[in-house]
Amino acid sequence: MESTKHAMPVTPKQIAYARSLALRNRTLLPWEVQQDRRSLSAWIEAQARLKPVSDMDRLPTSKQVAFAEKLARIKRCAVPDECFRDRGLMSKWIDGNR
Repeated sequence: MESTKHAMPVTPKQIAYARSLALRNRTLLPWEVQQDRRSLSAWIEAQARLKPVSDMDRLPTSKQVAFAEKLARIKRCAVPDECFRDRGLMSKWIDGNR
């Protein structure tokens, strides 16, 4: 006798919640996961534990901005506008202007 696994179909509520988590975490909801209730449940649990991605996480800190503006005053130049939108760019600008 063959032992076959019968995958239980996912529920509409599971799909809706998984899609909202995928949007919140800015990740893709894999097609394979959407085919089985157990695998989707495991994916949901893993995604629910993650910290949501925020636009604020990419912005420079207030200390970075204050230090960059202080450097700009000393060097009599301006901090580029794009540095105020990205933490990494601000860090590179500060490193290059010390």
